Amino acid sequence: MRIELRKTGFDGFAEVQEYRKSIPAVSDYGACSNFVGTMREYNQGDQVVSMYLEHYSGMTEEQLEAIVGKAQNDYEVLAALLLHRIGEVQPGEDIVAIAVWSTHRKDAFAACRDIMEALKSTAPFWKKEQLQNEDRWVKNNSPGQ
Repeated sequence: MRIELRKTGFDGFAEVQEYRKSIPAVSDYGACSNFVGTMREYNQGDQVVSMYLEHYSGMTEEQLEAIVGKAQNDYEVLAALLLHRIGEVQPGEDIVAIAVWSTHRKDAFAACRDIMEALKSTAPFWKKEQLQNEDRWVKNNSPGQ
């Protein structure tokens, strides 16, 4: 399992491929499900110039470990990767990358989705959008969308 918060940009799909190389006995895994989330340029009908992702240092990392740990307990997860941006993010940049390896696709799909939904609902991140003429805090996440 690898969990990281990143202040600089990353290519989520490239990170998944790179992490895959480090997994022992990768031929034992029958499925990998992944999700890469990117920053949208528009939200609530407004153009977003950039976004600042704040977190509670220490608590955030513990919560991310608990989220992935729960998925490992609930499903047959053999390996997992979770990367999340913090700090300033530009439209089109990757914000989150999740990859889950399992023996079967059902567990890989379910674990990946559960991790993403838990990130949106329980992880201590706060988003502040910079618009053309003002800043605003994002009040609601979009569960299940």
